Amino acid sequence: MVILGIDPGLAQTGYGLVDYTQRRFQVRAYGAIRTPADHSTAQRVAQIHAKVAELIAVHQPEVLVMEQLFTLRSGSTALSIGQAMGVILLAAAQAEVPVVQYAPPQIKQAVVGYGDATKEQVQYMVQRILKLPEPPSPAHAADALAMCICHVHTALGALQSALPSPTPQRAQLEAALAQTGPSKRLKDRIAAALEAEEKRRQAYRARKDEKDHGE
Repeated sequence: MVILGIDPGLAQTGYGLVDYTQRRFQVRAYGAIRTPADHSTAQRVAQIHAKVAELIAVHQPEVLVMEQLFTLRSGSTALSIGQAMGVILLAAAQAEVPVVQYAPPQIKQAVVGYGDATKEQVQYMVQRILKLPEPPSPAHAADALAMCICHVHTALGALQSALPSPTPQRAQLEAALAQTGPSKRLKDRIAAALEAEEKRRQAYRARKDEKDHGE
């Protein structure tokens, strides 16, 4: 299954393309669609539409995933996001690609393990789950990839059946390890805690495999 995640914005729209096959994630592409501030709104949404239509035509996703738009403090921000969402929905409809939307806390829960995770924790866990060499950047692209993971977890149930849900403690430890300064002692302590957590996850998988074979 090829999933296209989109984090809409007028100035910068993040996108991520993930192929999920046989319980394995493979990242096809990710990045951001940037529109010049000196262009008119009509020109900018046209550029977003054209790029999203191109991504759909090239990669043929089976579903497009976006965040649900909630009321924002800034009316202008909500308006610009809504404008970007409109042309993204249009591109999906023209290509007959179904669209699914998830609430931001639901996406964070699926990726990190709890709904109040920080952007840094989301980026780091996206890197770990998708086995990327570094946390995906910009943040909009990381959010788009997180939406793809959320869709697998929520709609297919595959991620949940393959692994136990990530714990808040693990997410906090991994984020701390990624941001830790030069203190080797602290890094070693965090790494040891992560190793213990990984052993727990491996033991879970072994028990699950044994149970599946027994059936």
